[in-house]
Amino acid sequence: MKNLKSLFSLVLISSLAVAGSVYAADGIDADMQAKIDAQIKVVQAMAADPVIVNAVKTQNAGLSGEAATMTQEKWKELSKMDPFVRSLDKNAAGEFLKAKKSDVIIRAFLSDAAGYKVAYTTKSLSWCHKGDPKHEQPMAGKIWQGPREQDKASGLEQVQVSVPVLDDSKPIGSLVVGLSVSKL
Repeated sequence: MKNLKSLFSLVLISSLAVAGSVYAADGIDADMQAKIDAQIKVVQAMAADPVIVNAVKTQNAGLSGEAATMTQEKWKELSKMDPFVRSLDKNAAGEFLKAKKSDVIIRAFLSDAAGYKVAYTTKSLSWCHKGDPKHEQPMAGKIWQGPREQDKASGLEQVQVSVPVLDDSKPIGSLVVGLSVSKL
């Protein structure tokens, strides 16, 4: 019995050490995770706003001319000042997302059901996120959270979270938000 207790204690201590190293590996401790969880609720409220839902529904009904022919390669070549690129931060959903930026929410982008951009605060590196967990998990009705990382577009340290955009409780798109690690 004493050996069984010792074995149990060893397994418990090992499990706690592994769990601690997972947090350390991502650079996210329990306190930071609690702050991220609170921000996820804010992002869910953003995704439920009628401006966001309507923008995704409209794009899901059919892509505009330039959006219909856009590819990842073309997207990467376009400047931030390109009229089509600018249209995605100047539309109603883009203006809504820019109004939600803060010290904590440093960037956001909205995708339709196919993963194509609907709106954003600043041009993202990819035109389409189809096949990427940050889009696919929300399309399955789940919340996605990435690791602590440096944002390639802004250079700031962030944690990305993504939530589904819902219409009648069904996922129709995804909203990805970058949260500033230093401001959480």
